[in-house]
Amino acid sequence: MEQDKIREEQNTEKTAMRVSMVSILVNVALALGKFAAGILASSGAMVSDAVHSASDVFSTFVVIIGIRLSGKKADAEHPYGHERMECVAAIVLAVVLAITGLEIGADGIRKIVSGEYGELAVPGILALIAAVVSILVKEGMYWYTRYHAKKVNSSALMADAWHHRSDSLSSVGAFIGILGARMGFPIMDTLASLVICVLILKAAYDIFKDAINKMVDKACDKEMEEQLRELVEAQQGVMGVDTLRTRTFGNRIYVDVEILADGRLPLYESHAIAERVHDEIEARFQEVKHIMVHVNPG
Repeated sequence: MEQDKIREEQNTEKTAMRVSMVSILVNVALALGKFAAGILASSGAMVSDAVHSASDVFSTFVVIIGIRLSGKKADAEHPYGHERMECVAAIVLAVVLAITGLEIGADGIRKIVSGEYGELAVPGILALIAAVVSILVKEGMYWYTRYHAKKVNSSALMADAWHHRSDSLSSVGAFIGILGARMGFPIMDTLASLVICVLILKAAYDIFKDAINKMVDKACDKEMEEQLRELVEAQQGVMGVDTLRTRTFGNRIYVDVEILADGRLPLYESHAIAERVHDEIEARFQEVKHIMVHVNPG
C-alpha cells in the first residue's frame, strides 16, 4: 500500500512537470508572436499583452519549484513531508496575479484621468488577429491545466491555470481596445481593462484563500468526513466511532480516528481490526496520506 502511495506521488509530479513544460513552450511562442504582431501592426496594447505572456513563464517556474519541493520525502526536520511548499507556490502566484490585475486597473484609470486613450494610434488588422489567437490558445491552456490540476489535486497547477485565464482576459481587453480603436472608440480598451482587473483580482483572492486554508490544517468538508465515518463503521469488528478528526496538510489529508471494539478480544484481534480500518481508508481515499487508528474497548 505504501508503494502505491509513492507511485501516485511520483505520477503526480511527472504530470505537473509535463503540464508546466507545455505551459512554458506555449507562453514563449505566444509572447514572441504577439510581440511581432504588435510591432508590425503598431499596437501598443498587443506589445503589452506580449510582455504579460512572457511574464507567465516566471509563474510557471514558480509552479515547478513548488511541486519539486513538495515532492521531497519526509526527513528528520520535516517528518510530515513538504506538501505545504506547493501551497507556498500557490500563494506566490496569487500575489503575482493580484499585482497583474492591479497594474491593469491602474493603467486603465491613468488613461481615463489623463485622456491618453484618445491619442492612441489606430492599430492594424494583424494585431486583431493576434488577439483572437491569443484568446483561443490561452483559454485552451486554462482548461488543459485546470483538468490536470484537478486530476492530481495540485493547488500550484490550479493557480497556474488561472494565470492562463488572466492572460486570456488580458487578450480580450487587447482585442476590445484594438477593435474599438479601429471603430473610432479608443476608450473601450480602458473600460475593458477595469473589468478585467476585477476578474483577475477575484481569481487571485480565491487561489490565496484556498492555499491559506490548506496551510492552517483546515478540516475536510462534512461530506468527506461522513464518507470516512460510514467506511469505518462498515468494517467487521467495529462497534462504533468515538472520535473522527481530519486535517489537510498541503494537498494531502491526515485522519485520526478512535473506534469501539469488543473489549474482551485479544490484543492481536483488536490490532487486526485497526489495521483493516487503516487499509480500507488508504485504499478508498487516495488523497489520504496518513491514518492513525486507536481502539477503545466497547
